[in-house]
Amino acid sequence: MVNLLVKRFVKDYQNTKDSGVRSAVGRLCGFIGILANLFLFVIKYVIGVIVNSVSIRADAINNLSDACSNIISIVSFVVSNKPADEDHPFGHERSETIASLFVGLIVGYIGIEMAKESIEKILHPSAIDFRIVTLVILGISIVVKLWMYAYNKKLSKVYDSSLLEATALDSISDVMGTGAVFLSTLISPLVGWNLDGYMGIIVSFIILYNAYTLIREVLNALLGEAPDPNLVNKIDRFILKSPEVLGVHDLMIHNYGPNRLFASAHVEVDASDDIFKVHDAIDNIEREIKKEMGIELVLHMDPVKVNDPLTEHYKKLVADAIQALGVSWNFHDFRIVSGPTHVNLVFDLVIPYDETMTPSQIEENLLAHIKSDKKVYLVLTIDHPMA
Repeated sequence: MVNLLVKRFVKDYQNTKDSGVRSAVGRLCGFIGILANLFLFVIKYVIGVIVNSVSIRADAINNLSDACSNIISIVSFVVSNKPADEDHPFGHERSETIASLFVGLIVGYIGIEMAKESIEKILHPSAIDFRIVTLVILGISIVVKLWMYAYNKKLSKVYDSSLLEATALDSISDVMGTGAVFLSTLISPLVGWNLDGYMGIIVSFIILYNAYTLIREVLNALLGEAPDPNLVNKIDRFILKSPEVLGVHDLMIHNYGPNRLFASAHVEVDASDDIFKVHDAIDNIEREIKKEMGIELVLHMDPVKVNDPLTEHYKKLVADAIQALGVSWNFHDFRIVSGPTHVNLVFDLVIPYDETMTPSQIEENLLAHIKSDKKVYLVLTIDHPMA
């Protein structure tokens, strides 16, 4: 049904990378969500009052909060579609991520309130008026929420939307929560013990856990998490296709929302090559990666000596020293400054974030494994992997 609505109301819906299409699909899903959640709120709250069930009423309030979340989603998709401006040169697509954070906070608040009301119900239980219509309504709610989960999950993958993914997560948590209420309503009369409050606690913990998961993922995105290794490898391979590029390092990727990726990297080039020829090749790489991957890439050229016997000799000594130490280090931007009595080895050393050795200890260990006729000095720049 939702796919039919997308085809009917979203122009050029197959262009999944277009921000305007993403915004239109997101708004459409938001309006559908509002109608569905308001419908569930009304029928569940009414039956919850009639049968005196705190868990059913709490589940109904959760649906009302979901409708509010849908409103936030719609506003977010409108804002995220705004073009870049003087105050926001990288666009507004991160507003979708910020909206996902608000959805997580709302879900967390509902979980806390539900836990408080459920504890009160456990301390002061009351009889539940069991009726078949209650189970029917809860069953309808589960089916509706499974449908909402399915279309939000599918469209979040198609249009790369963290906000639709958050809505899908919220829907499946509702399915689990309503399922617990369904079991409580069904089993309590059979065992002669009011399970309403206990099931309410279970539902609240499910809601709180999903809120925590969502908030953690959103905060990671806002703080700047490590990029997808598959994306890193794809960019590396793309850059290395150019015959002028000998190596690539210091790749940094900045995510400003779906389809708003900015990246920079250093590429090693032959120092003896014509600078205009190399610069032209670098420009072509930046244009092609923008065209094929939609990434704004800036490349910095690092000239290196190629086929210089002395440079290659000391480069191999450093590589052998790292291998002898048995550590997961690597290095780049290697060059030497050689004199009559000593040689300076100048390079960037990339070490893991959890490396326990200090820079001075690293230097001492490397020098202990480098054997040379000349005195060797290391001029190190310590880096960490950026991608």
